[in-house]
Amino acid sequence: QVQLVESGGGLVQAGGSLRLSCAASGRTFSNYAMGWFRQAPGKERECVGAISRSGGSTYYADFVKGRFTISRDNAKNTVYLQMNSLKPEDTAVYYCAARGGYSGSYYTRDHEYYYWGQGTQVTVSS
Repeated sequence: QVQLVESGGGLVQAGGSLRLSCAASGRTFSNYAMGWFRQAPGKERECVGAISRSGGSTYYADFVKGRFTISRDNAKNTVYLQMNSLKPEDTAVYYCAARGGYSGSYYTRDHEYYYWGQGTQVTVSS
């Protein structure tokens, strides 16, 4: 079992930045590929970014490329999502997720993940 706790959400003006953190506990963090997802009201949950177990491979959704950066610190059992140039359409609840996997792989579909955090709200005002 892996427990995930997100933090760092909040209210920010358009063009601003936030850094989300997801702290993991319970198992060896470096054994898990990680993902960040978001869900806005009335919309399906979508993958924002994903990262392999070592951090050597990353994925970004087209709508965040060049603005968001996913990273991880396996010594701190934490995955991060640095969000820059935020837009009102980035407003959503952001979730981190974990699953075991092959060392160089990342996963982009929510049903591929076993463990989820409780989510953190990000609101971007115009």
